[in-house]
Amino acid sequence: MARYLVYCTTAPGHLFPLVPGLRALRDRGHEVHLRIGAKLVDGPWSQGLQVAPTDPRIDEIDVREPTTGSGAARLRKAIAGLMSRGPLERADLDRAIAETDPDVVLVDTNAYGAAVAARASGRRWGIALPTLIALPGKGIPPYGMGLAPASGPLGRLRDRVLWPLLIRQFGAAMLPPLNELRAGAGLAPLTSPLDYLLEADQVLVLTGEPLEYPRSDVPAHIRFVGAQIYDPPGETPAWLDEPGDPWVLVTTSTEYQGDERLALAAAEALRDEPVRVLITLADAFGRVDLPAAPNIRVERFVPHGPVLERAAAVVCHSGMGIVQKAVAAGVPVVAVPFGRDQPEVARRVVEAGAGVLLPARKLTADRLRAAVGTARSQRAGALQASRRLLRQAGGEVFAVAAEELLAGTEVSSQAV
Repeated sequence: MARYLVYCTTAPGHLFPLVPGLRALRDRGHEVHLRIGAKLVDGPWSQGLQVAPTDPRIDEIDVREPTTGSGAARLRKAIAGLMSRGPLERADLDRAIAETDPDVVLVDTNAYGAAVAARASGRRWGIALPTLIALPGKGIPPYGMGLAPASGPLGRLRDRVLWPLLIRQFGAAMLPPLNELRAGAGLAPLTSPLDYLLEADQVLVLTGEPLEYPRSDVPAHIRFVGAQIYDPPGETPAWLDEPGDPWVLVTTSTEYQGDERLALAAAEALRDEPVRVLITLADAFGRVDLPAAPNIRVERFVPHGPVLERAAAVVCHSGMGIVQKAVAAGVPVVAVPFGRDQPEVARRVVEAGAGVLLPARKLTADRLRAAVGTARSQRAGALQASRRLLRQAGGEVFAVAAEELLAGTEVSSQAV
């Protein structure tokens, strides 16, 4: 039996994909300690894990990405927010290591201070990445812009030009504060933002085909462990099973990003269509007044699993969590990206044949109505994408990779 210490940021979209893998480690006989923000400590996801809260001062620092400004300015502000948590995270993980004496430390990719502490601890450590990996490779288009894979000489030239520019942009925002954190821990400075992933003992990427492009030159320590699907348990609402037209799920980000206009457009687009519409607003609940219509239901949150079992389409902000759930369920997606990693996720939906892309800047009720119709016609492609995703998904794949991190080499499927 080994002891794992897992340090996660207080974001459901980063915690929930860890749950299947951490439970699989527990079931294979390992001891799993999880550090997470206090508001998430007592949820049903913590069953069987040894969960304790992180330093409450960490969550008092607002790290939400700005909803206005240029892409570069928003990137700098978002990273600056995450980095400002760094000193507290580093000290917090140092305390957790002293308390638990782990064999392995796993750190959420956005917990930069904790990653510095893990690296400085001298223990085996890894990064958990709950989205697509921003790493150049043969045939991989520049990350974050939602570009299709290159075809022909001009496309390959595009990639050769844009990748260095993007790496430089990320480096300008990320390296100065990260290297300041590293200096405080006695670590040498990084010269590229890619080094953050490349120096870890292992990177567990919580996705895979069909949303990840095939890679022929990925470093051996980067492991694609497939989609890790977790939905908090809850009763299926009785109204979901009432007879009527097919359901369309419309959902906004669980971390507020000013995307409530997606819900407005969806309500206007679908109010007179032969569908029933469930709009879940999460942190945007109460921020927007939606037009009333007999076929529209608005909730703060409903577990996605039962809805997806009955859905004809999903309209979403292109968050990785809802996209992977929809693809797993074989439900076609209308991906409307607003920021963060969402343009890249939306592009992967299209390339996987799992739905359509409608850029937020082009969002209107008429265009959204047409996009829903197109997506619904792609059910066969969505089902094929589901089969590809489910072939390599699940907590056991995560657990086997995490055991390799413990050993430093491949190990058997039995618990250590």
